[in-house]
Amino acid sequence: MRLVFAGTPDVALPSLTALLDSPRHQVVAVLTRPDAPTGRGRRPRPSPVAELAISRGIPVLRPPKPSAPEFVESLSAYRPDCCPVVAFGALLPPPLLAVPAKGWVNLHFSLLPAWRGAAPVQASIRHGDDVTGASVFELEKGMDTGPVYGVVTESIGPRDTSGELLGRLARSGAELLVTALDGIEDGTLRAVAQPADGVSYAPKVTTADAEVDWRAPSAAVDRLVRSVTPAPGAWTMFRSERLGLGPVRPAEADGLAPGELRVSKHGVLAGTGAGAVWLGPVRAPGKREMPAEDWARGARPAAGERFESAEPAELTPGEVRA
Repeated sequence: MRLVFAGTPDVALPSLTALLDSPRHQVVAVLTRPDAPTGRGRRPRPSPVAELAISRGIPVLRPPKPSAPEFVESLSAYRPDCCPVVAFGALLPPPLLAVPAKGWVNLHFSLLPAWRGAAPVQASIRHGDDVTGASVFELEKGMDTGPVYGVVTESIGPRDTSGELLGRLARSGAELLVTALDGIEDGTLRAVAQPADGVSYAPKVTTADAEVDWRAPSAAVDRLVRSVTPAPGAWTMFRSERLGLGPVRPAEADGLAPGELRVSKHGVLAGTGAGAVWLGPVRAPGKREMPAEDWARGARPAAGERFESAEPAELTPGEVRA
């Protein structure tokens, strides 16, 4: 089939590579988000998907607004039979969805209808799921509501971060996507409607969402930190400055208040609402990531000193906060 592949970040690369190497399909163009400022110089840089496409001589489409009528015409000119999507990062309007005869086929990193939305892997870890997976489904107007062509499952390990889990799903999901497209081309695969039960949502995770609440139990703190590693990255406040946190480990410890620190020869403990956690790598402002023990030698937390909470933002006129 003639394909226009839509995707933006690194997680889409295994799927694009698999389709470029497939003997059955031809990627005639790639649709991705416009170049974004990156690095200290904030210079515009192509997305990872754009860089791979350029290296393989594939035309790259970077519309500022995919909903613009002129872009619908541009896409139609490529005469795609189908448009596979992996983490494109923008909504696709109905006129665009109508362009390919066999529709848009999306690879989503959850077992739909669980964790519809922008951050399914982060949600699955944060909520303590034992199993997740990837689903290939037909894109329609609703958010991740279309009928499903196939799924692949993946166990969530007790120490998995979202980055590690997403990496595995990106690879297994790429195989699933190619197999689904093969079946769509052959006419041997039919999408099945998602069940009405078991629907859950996973909105985009913000930096504010990644702040650790030390009043939560140690298991919840552990899951939160792993769910936002590597991005956006867990953090807390110490002496009025933001301290980045890598993965922690639940620990049996008594007598520590939420956020209270205890330094020993075995490491650095932080109290939680139930139990404690051993701190892993930390990143102090303006410094590189380092083991918590090294940070503590320099910071020298006093007996009873605690991590703090960020001050709430000021209310805007007319804003109500519960």
